[in-house]
Amino acid sequence: MGREPNKTLAFCLFKYFPYGGQQRDMLRIALACQARGYEIDVYTTAWKGERPPGLRVHLHRPGALTNHGCLRKYHAWLTQQLAAHPPACVVGFQKMPGLDVYYAADVCYQATARAEHGRLYQLLPRYRLYRRFEEAVFGPDSRTQILMISQNQEQSYVQHYGTAAARIHRMPPNLPPDRLAGPQALPSRRALRRTLGFGENDRILLQLGSDFRRKGLDRSILALASLPKDLLSKTWLYVIGSGCSGPFARLARRLGVLNRIVFIGPRDDVPQLLVAADLLVHPAYQEAAGIVLLEALACGLPVVVSGICGYAPYIAQAQAGWVLAEPFDQALFNRTVRAALERGDLAEIGRRGIEFARRENLCGMVDAALAVVEAVARNAAT
Repeated sequence: MGREPNKTLAFCLFKYFPYGGQQRDMLRIALACQARGYEIDVYTTAWKGERPPGLRVHLHRPGALTNHGCLRKYHAWLTQQLAAHPPACVVGFQKMPGLDVYYAADVCYQATARAEHGRLYQLLPRYRLYRRFEEAVFGPDSRTQILMISQNQEQSYVQHYGTAAARIHRMPPNLPPDRLAGPQALPSRRALRRTLGFGENDRILLQLGSDFRRKGLDRSILALASLPKDLLSKTWLYVIGSGCSGPFARLARRLGVLNRIVFIGPRDDVPQLLVAADLLVHPAYQEAAGIVLLEALACGLPVVVSGICGYAPYIAQAQAGWVLAEPFDQALFNRTVRAALERGDLAEIGRRGIEFARRENLCGMVDAALAVVEAVARNAAT
């Protein structure tokens, strides 16, 4: 009799929390694999929120003073765990050596380091470790299969590492099917606004996403402060997500608009807020994908977004908002936000997004990722 095939998969994620896009993608892929009969081991340094039944979560809290030091210790521990309990496939959501499949939800570190730092930065231990870990995934000698979610990022990785095209699998987006707005969404908008406490004449800007600095919250605050007084007096900026709000509150206070900003933390009613608001602002400095852009599009909320975001082209294709070219121009962003708020046809622009989401494949990532993982696991068994 032959040996039973190895049906264990290892999912490797540095930290899990329920509101991160990368984290939600990891969980959806893991649960899809579990539904196909695989046993799932998750190796992480932290897990916040509920643990789905059947997932074996292994925690290790590395003691180190720096992020790269923690990553180095996490990887050393992970290597020992995988050697002791070999899986059929190692699926990583953090760039590191030893991965069979990598989900590319992060920007190219090498490209960012070269753009933002001088040569002396390349002498630092932080740079050397992140560079080595990234090359272990994307370098010419790697065999890691890459789940690529952004064409912009693909070009950057290929430019810096010469990554073989045969290892790159382009993924469709990962919009949860339950985020697609039904025909009742727009008619219910007025009732939702009343429920959420929005006034009839209020203009509601949303900024959604953790890591406020990387998402460009400072840029949104500057745009808010640039509005003429009559428009500013009826405009609110609602900030959804977790992060350190102190520096941004101080900026808003200095600009005289702190009373027009509401920090509401992570929320479970994001679809309702997307339907009820007037405009999503997403002027990110870095964003490999940006699932919130598709969530807004599918809920009929127009978007103003920086062109660096991986999913920004979908907004342009749907004609459901405004994509600003790089390099980012704050004055242009200010003017675009003002002009959008002053338009009388935002609802029509939002409908274009809903129609686009219904006819395009914005929900197929999990199935595509599952196919790659299963292929790698099968090859390992032969």
